[in-house]
Amino acid sequence: MKEKRFEKNHKIVTVVTVAVILALWFLATNLHWIDTRIFPTPQATWKAFVAVCSGGYKNHTLLQHLSASMGRLFLAFGLAAVTGIIMGLVCGWSAYARAVFEPMIEFYRPLPPLAYYTLLVLWMGIGNESKVALLYLACLPPIFITCCAGVRGISPLYLESAETLGASKRKVFVHIILPACLPDIITSLRTAIGVGYSTVVAAEMVAATSGIGWMVLDASNYLRNDIVFAGIFVMSFTGIVIDQALRLLEKKAVPWKGRV
Repeated sequence: MKEKRFEKNHKIVTVVTVAVILALWFLATNLHWIDTRIFPTPQATWKAFVAVCSGGYKNHTLLQHLSASMGRLFLAFGLAAVTGIIMGLVCGWSAYARAVFEPMIEFYRPLPPLAYYTLLVLWMGIGNESKVALLYLACLPPIFITCCAGVRGISPLYLESAETLGASKRKVFVHIILPACLPDIITSLRTAIGVGYSTVVAAEMVAATSGIGWMVLDASNYLRNDIVFAGIFVMSFTGIVIDQALRLLEKKAVPWKGRV
C-alpha cells in the first residue's frame, strides 16, 4: 500500500516539475528575459517540429533521420551487448582472462569518442562502418565493467557450496553466476544505450547526410535553434522510451530485484 502511494506521489511530483519547467521556459522567452535568437520559444520549437515532420529536413523526413540514427545505434549496441556480456562474465570468473582484456578496455575508456574517431575514419572510411564502430566502442566499456564486477561480487560461499555438492562449472555458471548477474547485466545495458545515444552526434559529424544527430548539428551551423531544440526533444523522448523498455525487461527478467 505504501509502495503504491509512493509511486503515485512520485508521478505527481514529476508531472508538476515538468509543468513548472515548461512554464518558466514560456515566460522567459515570451517576456524576453532571454534572447529568443539563442533560446527559442516553445511555440517556435513546436512549429519547427511540425515543419520537420511534414516537410523533412535536407531531403529526409524526421522519421528517416531518426531511423538512420537508430539503425546505427542498435547495430552497435547489439554487438556491444553480446561481446560485452560474454567478455565481462568470463573476465569476472577468470583472473587470467581479466588480465588480458581489462587493460585494453581501461586504456581507451577514459578517452572522448572524437579522440579516436579520426583513426576509425582513416581505417574504415567515412561510411556507416566507422560510425557503428565508434558507437560500439562507446557502448562496450559500461557493459564489460558492470558484468565483470557483478561476477566478482557474488559470494564465494555460493560457488563453493555448489562445487561441494558436485555441480560442474557449466552448472555453476548457468544456475548461479548468470542469474545473480542478471540485474547487473540489464543495468549495464541501460547505461550503455545512454552512452551510445549521446555519442550519436559525434558519430554523425563526419560526412553524414542523415540522422537525428546530424540534423541537430547541421541546424546549429545555420543558427536554427528551433530545429536544434526540436531535435533534442525527439532524442530525449526516444531515449526515455528505450530506457523504459529496458526497465520493463528488467521487471520481467529479474522480478526478485529489490525484494531479497
